[in-house]
Amino acid sequence: MEAPTHFAGIDRRAARLLLLAIAAVLALAALTWQPSPPQLLSVDTQAIPTAQAEARTGNASSPAPQQEGEEAQSATRDVDLALYDAITARVAAGENYYQVAVAEQRARNFPVRPGFAVRLPTLAVTSAALGPLIFIVALLLAALTGFAWWRRLTPILDRPARRVIALGLLGWGAAVGFKPMYFVLHEAWSGMFLALALALHSPGRWRGAWIAAALALAIREHALPFVMLMGALALWRRDWREMAAWSLLVAGFVALLAYHVSLVGQLTGPQDPLSSSWLALRGPGGWIEFIVLCTGLYLLPAWLAAPLVLLPLLGWAGLKDRLGLEALLLFAGYGLLFMIAGRANNFYWGLMVAPAWFVGLYWVPGALRDLWHSARAN
Repeated sequence: MEAPTHFAGIDRRAARLLLLAIAAVLALAALTWQPSPPQLLSVDTQAIPTAQAEARTGNASSPAPQQEGEEAQSATRDVDLALYDAITARVAAGENYYQVAVAEQRARNFPVRPGFAVRLPTLAVTSAALGPLIFIVALLLAALTGFAWWRRLTPILDRPARRVIALGLLGWGAAVGFKPMYFVLHEAWSGMFLALALALHSPGRWRGAWIAAALALAIREHALPFVMLMGALALWRRDWREMAAWSLLVAGFVALLAYHVSLVGQLTGPQDPLSSSWLALRGPGGWIEFIVLCTGLYLLPAWLAAPLVLLPLLGWAGLKDRLGLEALLLFAGYGLLFMIAGRANNFYWGLMVAPAWFVGLYWVPGALRDLWHSARAN
């Protein structure tokens, strides 16, 4: 039998209130959430769906005419993917990343101001240097992440069959976003490194997680919430050495990000349009949509997909292990971020957390079981 969850033996009244609250939230999500009109990123039937195209300045427009030879590609590649393809190809040919990125984004009606609108160079430069070997790196990262989660789950799930189920949920979360056609997406790589870091982290043995998180942060600044959470938890435990390590990573990244923005600023001017604000305040619908559109849930009807986005949080909350607390705080924090920031066409931000998100589903039956038994206790 599965080990008891945090909900075992809690006060009967509290258990009943929790069950009512859970039922209400799931029902509300099922009845009210409607996805944005879908459009596939590519002709691949396994492609991630996205909200209908909007201009990167916030208004509907079409990309600028592309050079001959790119038209066939643009017919089968989303404009974001085609942009990253072109940048990587030109960097591989020996051109300067910043000059190429600014030129390509201008030519395709993508904003280049503020400097954050231009991606960090890490992924493009690495992909250009590795060429086809990037697929080997992806396989190694996927294998390492799976192995790390197997080891992390071993003290929690004693039977191998149970760990296989949990790893299946991990694979399901990563299956849509982390595949060759999306290897130019920064969030796909950064999200996998964060999943690896979450599995590797342990008080007193945090260096592997630190390296994985640093790589995630070097690819996409959206990994910063994970780093800050790890630092805050280290502070809570009064582990000054680990807290200092995470703080150093934040400080170093902020300095490098400022340098990145300054390099972009040297190539742009007031004539370049500003990107529309990320502060979209889309509420719970934005949170749900970001996860649904980055996972296989987009294949399900909205009334079923929406509750399945939220249920893993219940599982993580019930898990009686440090991993449960870390995952709950991490995923709830990103959920809050997705409610506040991110336009509909930023849906791919969900890839930052999608790989490990649904592992929490494993503990949902146990959490509901213990809540039910507590609610019925004399």
